[in-house]
Amino acid sequence: MGMIYFCVMQKKIVLIGGPGSGKTSILNALINKGFFCMEEISREVTLKAKDEGIEQLFLTKPLLFSKMLLEGREKQYLEANKSDKEIIFFDRGIPDIFAYLNYFNTEYPSIFIDKSKKYLYDKVFLFLPWKEIYLSDNERYESFEQSNSINSFLINAYKEIGYQLITVPFGSIEDRSNFILNSIKDKK
Repeated sequence: MGMIYFCVMQKKIVLIGGPGSGKTSILNALINKGFFCMEEISREVTLKAKDEGIEQLFLTKPLLFSKMLLEGREKQYLEANKSDKEIIFFDRGIPDIFAYLNYFNTEYPSIFIDKSKKYLYDKVFLFLPWKEIYLSDNERYESFEQSNSINSFLINAYKEIGYQLITVPFGSIEDRSNFILNSIKDKK
C-alpha cells in the first residue's frame, strides 16, 4: 500500500489601496494573530535613497525607484514560495508598481506588466481611501485627494491583470482583519 501525501496549497493574499487607507495597521494585526506578512518595501527603498542624498527618489527617478521595487517584490514572492506557511499576506503587490507609474504618467518597459502576470496572487483585498484615518508623514507625501486618484489607478492595474477585487469595509482593525480572514477561508 502506497503512502498518501497531503499537500497544503499556499494562499498568497495581497492588500492594496491608496496611501493611508489602513493596510499597514491591518497587516500588523494579522502579524499579531500569528500570520506571516511580507511588508511594504517602498519605505525601505525611499529611506535608503534619503541616506544616499536623494530626497524623493520616486519623484526624481521614478523608473529607478520602480525597478528597485520590482526586484524587491519579486524577491518577496519567491521567498513566499519557499515558505511552508499556508497563508502569506503581502502589503502591496507587483501590479502596484505599474499602477503608480501610470498615475505619474511615466513610460515604462513591459517587464512591469509581464512580471505582474507571472507572479499571481490568490486574492486581492482593496482598502478604499478613508478620510478619518488618513495621515501624511515624511515618507507619505500624497494628499488625501491624491490617495483617491492613486486608488483608481490601482483598481485599474489589478483589473487589467484579471483580478477580482474584494473591498474591505471600513471599521475597527479587528473587524477589518476578521473580514479578510473570513473571506479567505475555503468555502466548500
